[in-house]
Amino acid sequence: MSNADAIKKFVIDEFLPDVAPEDLAVEYDLLADGVIDSLGLLKLIAWVEDHFALSVHDTDLDPNNFRSVQAIDEFIDAARSQVAGS
Repeated sequence: MSNADAIKKFVIDEFLPDVAPEDLAVEYDLLADGVIDSLGLLKLIAWVEDHFALSVHDTDLDPNNFRSVQAIDEFIDAARSQVAGS
C-alpha cells in the first residue's frame, strides 16, 4: 500500500466514512472544505507520526502540509528525506 493509499484510508475511516476511496481525489482540500477541523488536524498529525514513524516538529505545523492527501504524502517524503540526509 502506498503512502497516499494509507493516508486516504485513514482520512476516509476517520472523517469521511460514506466516501469511497476512488471518490476522494488526492488534491481535495480537506481543510478548506471543513472535512478536518483543528482537533481532526491534531489527530491526523498524531497518526502520521505513529504510522510513518516521523516526528512532526512545530516548524512543520503549516496547515499546507496537511491540506490534502497529496500534501500529506509530500510532507512525509520531505520529512523522510531530511532524516535520511541527517
